[in-house]
Amino acid sequence: MVVTKNSTAQEIVDREIVNREIVSQKKMGQDAIDKKGWLLAHKWLLLRRLSQVSIIFLFLAGPLFDVWLIKGNMTSSLVLNTIPLSDPFVFLQSVFAGHYPELTALTGAVIVGLFYFIVGGRVYCSWVCPINIVTDTADWLRRFLKIKKSLTFFSISFSSLNFSPLNFSRENRYALLAVSFLLASVTGMLVWELVNPVTMIQREIVFGMGFSWFFIVGIFILDAFISRRAWCGHLCPMGAFYSVLGKFSLIKVNAINRADCNDCMDCYALCPEPQVIKPALKGDDSPLISSANCTNCGRCIDVCAKDVFAINHRYINFKTITSRYNY
Repeated sequence: MVVTKNSTAQEIVDREIVNREIVSQKKMGQDAIDKKGWLLAHKWLLLRRLSQVSIIFLFLAGPLFDVWLIKGNMTSSLVLNTIPLSDPFVFLQSVFAGHYPELTALTGAVIVGLFYFIVGGRVYCSWVCPINIVTDTADWLRRFLKIKKSLTFFSISFSSLNFSPLNFSRENRYALLAVSFLLASVTGMLVWELVNPVTMIQREIVFGMGFSWFFIVGIFILDAFISRRAWCGHLCPMGAFYSVLGKFSLIKVNAINRADCNDCMDCYALCPEPQVIKPALKGDDSPLISSANCTNCGRCIDVCAKDVFAINHRYINFKTITSRYNY
């Protein structure tokens, strides 16, 4: 496996993961399980699942059990009949569409926006979004079946028949984000909300089987069999929006004990955005994972037997802490 000048960061990471798998057939994260036990080696994953399922339950508690702690949906809701919450991405689409919302919607968007600005925008992706459960399951199946390459498609040119893997650029999500605002401006409608899988999955859970499940199953098939982490990591405009919102968030993951790294590659293999790790883990600068695309999911913390990673605030004095490692 040769690294060329044209190799992208993701391609390099993928090669390193494959090299790791060739060297060792041990299950990813097994070292952490052996050292910390299964529960501690899955602590952040379990907490995220609890968060996601609890949020879905809160929305279902009203229509199912007549316990209205929260009314509405993930787009717009009211907590305890008092606190408005509005998705800032949807709010901005409505503004682009020419619909000027009421003060309640503006207040809700500001509350939610400030929350994600502090904790990290893509915390929405890993701790709130129900589609994350679908894509994480697809990634688990992909690893279980040992699918290491994207599905190969062919194209015909005048001189030859070309075969190439289907790889999506991580910049596609930002292009789709711009398109969602553009379509809202042109049509006067929230076009993205017609196909938003987050809206779909909540509606299908409440009202039962419908056409939307085919779209959700399509995302699962895309991630499991066609291209790894294609939806959340490359295509979803909501993820793009929240990454921009949380670019300078207070809460960040860091590789504070990077001197103890034994290059097992487990963190790269299980991270949904593995390209964000290397600058902090192997770079000469701060061990802070500063990329806006880090989801603060904590999987790198779970699977690291050496406890290299931690979640902290971005202003922690790394110079004092790491001076003993001669960085």
